[in-house]
Parts: sequence; C-alpha cells; structure tokens
Amino acid sequence: MIQGIDYAAIAPPLILAVAAIVLLLADAFDMPRRVLSLLSAGSLLAALIAVIALASGDRRATFCLPGGLRSDGPRSCSYVADDFTLLFQGIVLGAAVVVVLLSLREITDSKMPVGEYHFLLLSAVIGALALVAARDLVLLVVALETLSLPVFALTALRRYDGKASEAALKLFLVSVVSTAIMLFGISLLYGATGAMHLDRIAPALSRLPADLDPIASVGSVLVLAGFAFKVAAVPFHFWAPDVYQGAPLPVAAFLSVVSKAAGFAGLAIVLALGLPAYGHVWGPVIAVLAALTMTLGNLLALRQRTAIRLLAWSSVAQSGYMLAPLAVGSHRLPEAVAATTAYVALYAVMNLGAFAVVIAYHHRRTLDDYRGLARRSPATAAALAFFLICLAGLPPGVMGLFAKVVVFRATVAGGVTWLAVVMAINTVIGLYYYLAWAVRLFTPSPSDEHDVAPGPPARAAIIATAAGAIVLSAAPQIVLQTVSQAT
Repeated sequence: MIQGIDYAAIAPPLILAVAAIVLLLADAFDMPRRVLSLLSAGSLLAALIAVIALASGDRRATFCLPGGLRSDGPRSCSYVADDFTLLFQGIVLGAAVVVVLLSLREITDSKMPVGEYHFLLLSAVIGALALVAARDLVLLVVALETLSLPVFALTALRRYDGKASEAALKLFLVSVVSTAIMLFGISLLYGATGAMHLDRIAPALSRLPADLDPIASVGSVLVLAGFAFKVAAVPFHFWAPDVYQGAPLPVAAFLSVVSKAAGFAGLAIVLALGLPAYGHVWGPVIAVLAALTMTLGNLLALRQRTAIRLLAWSSVAQSGYMLAPLAVGSHRLPEAVAATTAYVALYAVMNLGAFAVVIAYHHRRTLDDYRGLARRSPATAAALAFFLICLAGLPPGVMGLFAKVVVFRATVAGGVTWLAVVMAINTVIGLYYYLAWAVRLFTPSPSDEHDVAPGPPARAAIIATAAGAIVLSAAPQIVLQTVSQAT
C-alpha cells in the first residue's frame, strides 16, 4: 500500500520531467536551438532553487509504507529528501548546469539533434536526483537505470561517428552485465531478509540466522559490484577511457562528474543504511578495489598523451581515493561517509573545471598541443593549471590537498593503515602527470597557430568553476561543515 505523494519532496525531479517533455514538444515545432538550450538550463536552475528551498525546511519523505517494523514505529519510505539527499542533488544540478553551458558549441559543431540531446540529458539528471534520494532497493535500481540508459544514447548521438557508436556499445554491454549482477545480489538480499527498504534490511541482517549468512554476504558483494561500474572502479573501469574519448566531450564531463557523484551517493546510502551489519564482508572488498583502482588509474594515466584519455584515467584513480574511506566497514562508518562525500563535492568542482577548458579548446587534442596556451590565453591557462594543481593536491590548490587529507584521515582512523600507505604512494605518482601537463601550458609552442576563442557559454563555465575552486581553496571548511551536517 502506498500513501499520498508529497509533491514538494519530489519537486526537483518533477520540474525536470515536465521540462523534458516541454523540450520535446518545442523541438517538434522547430524552436531555435538557443531557446531550447536556455529552457534546459533554466529548468535545471529552477530545480536547484527547489533544492535550496527544501534545504531550509524539515526532512521530507514520500512513497511510504503504512507502518514500520512495529505498529507504532516509523514508516519505511522509498524517497527521502533529507540533508544528505539535498546536498548531492545540489552537486548534481550545479554540475549539470555547467554541462549544458559546455554543450552549446558541441551541439552546433557535431550537428546533433538539440531537442533529443537536452531531453536525454534531463532524463539522466532525473535518474541521478532519484538515485540519491532512494531508500529502497527497487527505486535504487530503477533510478540507476534511468541515469544510465539516456547516457548510452547521448554517447552515440553523433550518429555518423564510428567512435561514438563503439563507445556507446561498450558502455551498454558493461552496464548490462553489471546491472544483471546487481539484480542477482538484490534478489539474494531480499531472499535472506524479506525486505526491500533499507531501514528494514539493516535490522533483519543484524539478526540473520547463521544458515542465511553466506547468502547475504554474496548478495552484499554483488550489489557492491553494480555500483563499482557506475563509479568506474576496477574491474568495471575499462569502459571509461574509450567512452570518454568517443563520446561528445560534454557527455564525458557528465559521466566524470554527475554520474560518478550519483553513483557514490547511492553506494554510501546502501552501505550505511542497509548493510552496516556486513561491514566485515564489504569493507575488505572495497579496500582491495580502492587500492587497485587508484594504482591502475595512476599508472595508466602516466602513459597518456591526449588530454581526454588522461582525464579519463585520472577519473578512475580519483574513484579509488573516494572509495578508500568506505573500506573501514562498519567501524566509524559515518565519518567515512562524510569523508567520501566531501571528496566528491570538491572533486566535482576541480574536475569539471578541467573538462571545461578541454572542451573550450577541443582542437588541442594532445598534451603537447597545450604548449604556449599561457601566451595566447593567459587567464584560461592559469585556470587549467590551477585545476590540475587542485587535482594533484598541491598548494595553492588547497581544496585538492584538503580533500586528500580528509579521506586519508578517515582511512587511518578506521584502522585500514595499509590502504592509507597505498594512497600516499599513489598521490605522489599522480603529481607527475598533473604537473607535466601544467608545465606544458607555460612552455613555448613551436607553432603560431591561433586559437578559436571559446564562446560566452564556455567562458562562463570556466569562470564559474574557477571561482568555485578559488573560494573552496580559500575556505575548504565550508564543504566539511556542510557535509558534517548532512551526514
């Protein structure tokens, strides 16, 4: 039985759903491209305003069952708009606005159907918003697929580009396999506990009979594998470089930031609210995944000579850092979730800024093509150098250093010291390729080729992300305080 719907709680995804339908209808009547893009960006801003309004009020929940575990207990709800949900929804919507700004030129240059592009983009964002608010396994899977399916089409939207079609096929095949694994894990958890809502699964697992323990253990690991694909963790990482390179660059930015942020939010929700009793099972698995992910990502990033593939492998390595705090298992789990959340929030700003510059100067494909950028576009070169320094975790990019210190501290406090050592080694490895790219910006270029100046939307995206990086480097405690309250 489902009770009444709280439309205020679901206002952000509801606004985008209405806007997506309006976009399709407007495109059918040959509305100008710029008007459709403005409508898409405006709907995202309206959803962001709704999130801010919800943040000023009390916790809201909807799609609830009529009773709790006891007749007088709290209701189990499928969709919850609490501080954690609203924080991630704010991150997703802010990043999506930047992606729309970066998409304007790509849509024109690639001759992609603008109505379909924005409809698919808004649909994927709806999935991300629902994923971070989901509190039962059914809604989690549905939201995860709502996020994933439009991205397949977005990747292949350059219909006559063989690389884009190949990238979409790889993404689709890996996604199908990971979803099947995740669904099998959910079926095992449901069979062991008889529940789908996370607040009912957690107490059921804590008093599970011994004969059902292996089933629940396998189910927990398989659910974890499904999220490992979404965050590009080993061994579900190999789609990332080819997809980033073959997809339209704004779609690669979307995958790197929005999709990854939603994936980590969903993973944290499942582990902290549904599976804390099995922290001894999934904790060591995440520790191994984190070590392999950051190590493989950094080592392969060292070999890259093109900007987009370097960012792809860098994104894989960054996923390892985000996973590391969760390796503590049930020990100090709230602190670990807060550390991962803080890293995701800071990573979103600096990585999206790097993508903004790469998209604005998309004709510069290799790292050597960026030589001399400081002479032609000093402000843009300074911004890119600052984003790379932040990703490396070096001053004055204090936000990147702060992010790594937070996850390092949470990992050590949780007793996973060996993983903290691996993280420290990988941080040193990452310094090389980030600094090697940054140095190229200020070295003379053998060519006198003139750049095509980025348009106003791309410049706005670069300015916005650079301003965010500077503010968070000057006062990184803003993120930590916000995350501590939300988690």
